[in-house]
Amino acid sequence: MALVGGGGNPQPGEISLAHNGVLFLDELPEFKRSALEVMRQPLEERRVTISRAKFTVDYPSSFMLVASMNPCPCGYYNHPEKECICPPGMVQKYLSKISGPLLDRIDLHVEVTPVNFSELSSDRAAEKSELIRDRVIKARDVQVERFGNRPDLHSNAQMSPQMVRDLCKIDAAGQTLLKRAMEKLGLSARAYDRILKVSRTIADLAGSEEIKLEHLAEAIHFRSLDREGWAG
Repeated sequence: MALVGGGGNPQPGEISLAHNGVLFLDELPEFKRSALEVMRQPLEERRVTISRAKFTVDYPSSFMLVASMNPCPCGYYNHPEKECICPPGMVQKYLSKISGPLLDRIDLHVEVTPVNFSELSSDRAAEKSELIRDRVIKARDVQVERFGNRPDLHSNAQMSPQMVRDLCKIDAAGQTLLKRAMEKLGLSARAYDRILKVSRTIADLAGSEEIKLEHLAEAIHFRSLDREGWAG
């Protein structure tokens, strides 16, 4: 397969060629579901294993997955102004091409709504890219210091479950919020760890040593595709 690699003489696929980089998949539901499902192991273990009769090959695949998709075939499902014209059942069939276990391994789900004219023509000053860049660099420096004795770790996303328990502690109010979110959204143990990792990163970006309630709430908000009607 082009994504994971293969062949009689196994060759690396796109996910290995993107090692230590970014893999962007546009129109995610248009990929064959079988091709997407084999990405679950590389996303979890950061390596891909290709087995043949006489030997097995491991290729590194520590990459950042960025994917985009329309909410439905016509593109207007959940649109604030336009009505979706897809026939009954079509939206769910389209969305179910992306399985729940695959979504579970994607940390940030961002629903992008159309920008109206008043916002496009607004004179309100936006935060400058230079300031955002400086904030990201500082957050990465914090993580480098945090994992200084572990040269194999470079970011919060690479933390093991035990490290998440040690470094992503939340108070009683945070525990209550996360418990309610998990029950309402039906989140898995994997999603629980990923929410804590994202909230730790949000706290780093805010320059906070502790994970506060607002950091946790923002991380939970990024699980929007776990809501009923989205997961396959």
